[in-house]
Amino acid sequence: MRIEVTPSACSGCRLCRQICTIEKFGETNPRKARLRIEARFPEPGTYHPLVCDQCGDCAEACPTEAITKNDLGVYLIDGDLCTLCGVCVDACPYGVIVWPDHDAAPHKCDFCFLCTEVCNTGALRRVD
Repeated sequence: MRIEVTPSACSGCRLCRQICTIEKFGETNPRKARLRIEARFPEPGTYHPLVCDQCGDCAEACPTEAITKNDLGVYLIDGDLCTLCGVCVDACPYGVIVWPDHDAAPHKCDFCFLCTEVCNTGALRRVD
């Protein structure tokens, strides 16, 4: 199970980011989204969605082993074990671990797949 990204299909609407923050934080604040849309300038209208691919770099970097893989192959952050050091945020090669409240553990994609459900261009698709 993963999220397949087709950059050429992305319109840059950022609806995926909005649904992510509504679901996870109960607010519309795209800066808290667990995915990014990178605008590719100077080519106007060219966008590249960046999502967690469960590479495990964050888990390898975590000094307290607060990030572990569940039975579905998804890395999750245990807020009780997290020391708020931020090493996982720096280790993420896609910049998709967010840390909006430095008094609580960072957040990463848990593969709820809502972003794929609202993407009407096919730029983000759930693949099992």
